[in-house]
Amino acid sequence: MAAPRATVPRPAPAPRRRFGARERHDFLVFLAFAAPNILLIVAFTYRPLLSNIYYSTLNWTLGAATAVPVGFDNYARFFTSPDTGEIARVTAIFTVATVGGSMVLGLLIALALNRKVRGVGFARAAVFSPFVLSGVGVGLIWVFMFDPTLGVFAAVLRAVGLDSPQWFNDPSLSLVMVIIVYVWKNMGYAAVIYLAGLQAIPRDLMEASSIDGAGRLRTFWSITLPLLSPTTFFLLVTSVLNSLQAFDIIRIMTPLGRGTTTLIYDAYLQAFGGYNRAGYSATVSTVLFALLVLFTAIQMLVLERRVHYR
Repeated sequence: MAAPRATVPRPAPAPRRRFGARERHDFLVFLAFAAPNILLIVAFTYRPLLSNIYYSTLNWTLGAATAVPVGFDNYARFFTSPDTGEIARVTAIFTVATVGGSMVLGLLIALALNRKVRGVGFARAAVFSPFVLSGVGVGLIWVFMFDPTLGVFAAVLRAVGLDSPQWFNDPSLSLVMVIIVYVWKNMGYAAVIYLAGLQAIPRDLMEASSIDGAGRLRTFWSITLPLLSPTTFFLLVTSVLNSLQAFDIIRIMTPLGRGTTTLIYDAYLQAFGGYNRAGYSATVSTVLFALLVLFTAIQMLVLERRVHYR
């Protein structure tokens, strides 16, 4: 006959934590500080976003009292338009060139400024200063510099017996011109972020590599660059988002968008540039928003795995 099984007493359930006076007080303090910010974000970010998605389903012109719902016709027109391929190509070239150029040049400048020499503080400020300047002011200054008749570059080329390229008439040169200005304006931001990452690298690792006989190039590829991967990842995410939303320099330097029509600039042209198609402009903006979310998700899910956090 089998012996009776001993019953194991179950532990008493933990008493529920009551929402006491202290917790209510902390929650009310949290609401007092967070509620204004939450309301502002909802009013000026999420509400316009939802409104834009709704407008993308309308056939509507700015100033019109009525709008005709068309469903997804605007999206079908966008994806079947012969201009969409060219706009996507220009957007891709502009984004890759500006992100890559600003990050590579920023890293090289940061390596040069990561030294204790006289005047390095002034040099760091001078490198970063273009980033804080107004894009409109930067665009206006560089318009005169690229002017094929009166510009600085034209004068330099004439001095050596060469003619100035027609930057504003050739669409391919217009895109190159805008890329140069955008990289010049934003490489200081990348340099400062990279400089902070370089100064956070432990000095003992550099000294150990020097004792082991590693040269500067070997130290850079094997130690410096892997330890800068969190900084590179942060810059990649923010730079891609900023480049896809670049507008002011393109608007000032190439108002007609000849060769420089990116997605965000096409959205502007559709609503305010003579086409007078606000509903279609909202469609382009919604597609751009979807691309921003998609690129950010890909970078967070795929590229972050290769980041070496120390």
